[in-house]
Amino acid sequence: MQLFACGVNHHTAPVAIRERVAFPPDILERALVDVTGQKLAREAAILSTCNRTEIYCSTKEPEAVAEWLAAFHSLPAREVKPYLYLLPDDQAVSHAFRVASGLDSMVLGETQILGQMKQAADRAKDIGTLGLLLNKLFQRTFSVAKEVRSSTQIGANTVSMAAAAVTLAERIFPSIHEQAVLYIGAGEMIELVATHFAARRPRKTLVVNRTVERARELAHRLGGEAAALNALPELLADYDIVVTSTASPLPILGLGMAERAVKLRKHRPMFMVDLAVPRDIEAEVGELADVFLYTVDDLGEVVRAGHDARHAAVDHAEAIIAANVSEFMRWIDSRRAVPVVRALRDHAERMRRHELEKAKKLLARGDDPKEVLEAMSQGLMNKLLHDPSHALNHADGAEREALARLLSRLYNLHEE
Repeated sequence: MQLFACGVNHHTAPVAIRERVAFPPDILERALVDVTGQKLAREAAILSTCNRTEIYCSTKEPEAVAEWLAAFHSLPAREVKPYLYLLPDDQAVSHAFRVASGLDSMVLGETQILGQMKQAADRAKDIGTLGLLLNKLFQRTFSVAKEVRSSTQIGANTVSMAAAAVTLAERIFPSIHEQAVLYIGAGEMIELVATHFAARRPRKTLVVNRTVERARELAHRLGGEAAALNALPELLADYDIVVTSTASPLPILGLGMAERAVKLRKHRPMFMVDLAVPRDIEAEVGELADVFLYTVDDLGEVVRAGHDARHAAVDHAEAIIAANVSEFMRWIDSRRAVPVVRALRDHAERMRRHELEKAKKLLARGDDPKEVLEAMSQGLMNKLLHDPSHALNHADGAEREALARLLSRLYNLHEE
């Protein structure tokens, strides 16, 4: 049996392929039972996310597992094969370490994948398809991911627009928890940014939108309130943080509206993020003394800096992974000797029992115990040394020299 990783991901396959070979939670158990029940794999675990579907397995037939992946989803193998990767042994180990550490993710250094890998391992363990090899692989994988994240800056910097908005806000306000946040618009980008701000539990949240019902839906998920867009002039002054992203062709928040809000706030600072293109906030608003206005381009600079910092940490992370791959492969190599060691011990146990039975009979007959012990030890020694002595005596030339060196090493012999 060999360790293999087989699958597709966002590097190798378009979403049209990835979605067809995904394993939703409700079919995962059936899939794991099927691939192991057919004896295609002795052990198996499946990692299935929006960006990847991977099977980690112990198998003698990796190609058969790849074909099973297509067949399980009722797809012709030829449709899936061009997008598949099949990684053996150390490549599979390295891949698992890189995935868990965020080096293979669409967003470099993201942390969500580690939790997804832990869920995949736990599910396989509960179902009974996670054996010694895969259990050891995943435990080492999680340990390596922890080391990478604690020893490098791979996940420490902002690499998304939404996260960048929060990062910039925290430069203005000591605590988001004490601030009131206003969202103008209720689209996908606003929802994404709102999710990041919501994690900081702001004091108050309001969503304004042309369609009030859409605003209410988002506000309900955020635990906030909703209002119509035309109420913005009266509401603006109550909010410390303003995030806007609409499809309006003209600015929604003009200089006059901002000036009135700043005056009512008695010059308490306002942080504004304009994610719209064309812009929702007039550029002149950013010139007000108490307003900190950031555009998409400003957030883009933060994101690029974060990407640069994360990429600078990649070499260090790869070095950590390479060292751990070598160590894990040594463990696998040591496990491959287990059947031979077990057979050797069984062989020695049979000899021991044979000599022990002979000694018991002699003692029962009344023979001198000292002589019986001497005979038993002599018999056991002769049996244990017979096979290596016979092999050495019947070898020729270079083979005899090689055997002699090996026996000297095995028995720690030293020439006089």
